[in-house]
Amino acid sequence: MMVCLLMVGFLMSTEPLPVGKIIDEVSAVADAAQRYALYLPSQYTPQRAWPVILAFDPGGRGRRAVEQYHVAAEKFGYIIAGSNVSRNGSWSVSLGAAQAMGADVTARFSIDPKRIYTAGMSGGARVALGVALGSPTLIAGVVASSAGYPDSKPRKTLPFVVFGTAGTDDFNWLEMRMLDHALTSPHRLAVFDGGHVWLPSEVAVTAVEWLEVQAMKAGRLPRDEARLAGIFADRQAAALALANEFERHQALEAVATDFAGLRDVAAVSARATELHRNKAVKEALKQQQAEEVNERRQLDEIMALEQELNVAEQRSTALARLSDQWQRLAAASTNAQDSTTRRIARRVTRGLAMGAGERTKDVDYLKLLANYRPARAGR
Repeated sequence: MMVCLLMVGFLMSTEPLPVGKIIDEVSAVADAAQRYALYLPSQYTPQRAWPVILAFDPGGRGRRAVEQYHVAAEKFGYIIAGSNVSRNGSWSVSLGAAQAMGADVTARFSIDPKRIYTAGMSGGARVALGVALGSPTLIAGVVASSAGYPDSKPRKTLPFVVFGTAGTDDFNWLEMRMLDHALTSPHRLAVFDGGHVWLPSEVAVTAVEWLEVQAMKAGRLPRDEARLAGIFADRQAAALALANEFERHQALEAVATDFAGLRDVAAVSARATELHRNKAVKEALKQQQAEEVNERRQLDEIMALEQELNVAEQRSTALARLSDQWQRLAAASTNAQDSTTRRIARRVTRGLAMGAGERTKDVDYLKLLANYRPARAGR
């Protein structure tokens, strides 16, 4: 859908825009109705080619997207553009906005055609992945926050890299875990404390650094051996400094995977393997798997009961059982102590409550849900 992106780039000329500051709104030259927020790194000059991230917010808040990435953009030298038009709703509107923004950015600025990325949060992440799936030879990678594929179909491999993020209380946490499990091509998942929100700025820095390493690994960016050595050393040191053995194991495995072919990772892999044999690490892995299974089971149970509401002879019993389920989830989700049970309850209640009206029209059940509909989770 974005095949014309680079073709129109040389056809337009525009006045220079300020660098080193977030611009709330830029109107596309070819269509003034297409608007986007923008950040140009302070060192921007048209004399060299720059990587770009085209970002999508589910509410059409381009600045929100740019704000999360502008620190990373300044550090690593990226242009960030966030659509003010793409939003949850019409898929054709979002794809049109993506195409218009991409074409305008490549027209105005000196863009590295090998390093065009997309990013998004929630429905915006689905747009970001939809754009990449529709232009697999053009998009180098995607940073997908709090949602995955637009068609919900799992993939084993992709022609572009993927950095996924999710909050611990994010109702799409399980979806992002499943995406992580299924993919075998280069990818990474970062989970942070929070809800269904944009990735924190510090995680965006981690994500863009990971894109840089992947670009050097794939030959999209010339290898900078000194820079790679520094990132490799920093990643190892950060991993080894983690007090939690399970987290240390996960971090070391990620370092070994990310730098395979770029650095000698034998020692890192050996340390990760040694930790994998640790009883505490094995138990933590089992608990993580159990958490995923438990959440899937609870979602399935409630949705099955919702289906029984449509069967006259089962409706009364199903409604009573649903009431019990929601009372239990509400109590668990408001517990003052953080726990796996609380996180699952928060994710399940938020995920099921927001889409209930699309799954059932049962008036009594929807009234019941109104008593348990949770507030939007943030950081």
